[in-house]
Amino acid sequence: MSLQEEISAALKDGMRAKDEAKLTSLRLVLTAIKKKEKEVRRTLKDPEVIAVVSSQIKQRRESIDHYLKAGRQDLADVEEREIQVLQVFMPEQLSEEEMSQAVDEVIAEVGAISIEDMGKVMKATMAKLAGRGDGRTINAMVKAKLSG
Repeated sequence: MSLQEEISAALKDGMRAKDEAKLTSLRLVLTAIKKKEKEVRRTLKDPEVIAVVSSQIKQRRESIDHYLKAGRQDLADVEEREIQVLQVFMPEQLSEEEMSQAVDEVIAEVGAISIEDMGKVMKATMAKLAGRGDGRTINAMVKAKLSG
C-alpha cells in the first residue's frame, strides 16, 4: 500500500470516528498531494508524498509560533494535534547524534569551510536525510559547525 493510500485510509477512519482534527489535517494533506500531482503531471512516489507531508508539518509549526506570539494557545493546540496526526506518516526521526553525524559527513563531502557554504550544506543534508530530521535542528547544527 502506498503512503498516499495509507493517508486516504486514515481519512476514512477519521470519518468513521468523527475525529475533526484528523479529518481536517488529512484533507489538507491530500489536497496538497493532488496539487503537487497536477504540477508534475503524474502520481507522486512515496518520497515525494513524504516531502508534501513534511511541508504541511512545517506550515503548522510556523502557525503555532504565530499563534503563541498572539496569545492564542487554543489555536496552537489545534495545530499541535494536527502535527501529531501527520507525524504518523513520516519516517522515523533520527536522533540528534545521528543528525550531527550526517551534517559532518555532508560538510566533508561538499568541502564546506565557512558559513558562506551553509546553503550547499543545508541542501545536501536535507536531501540526504529525506524527512528524517527537523529542518530547524539541522539548520542550527550546520550554523554552529560552520561558525566554529
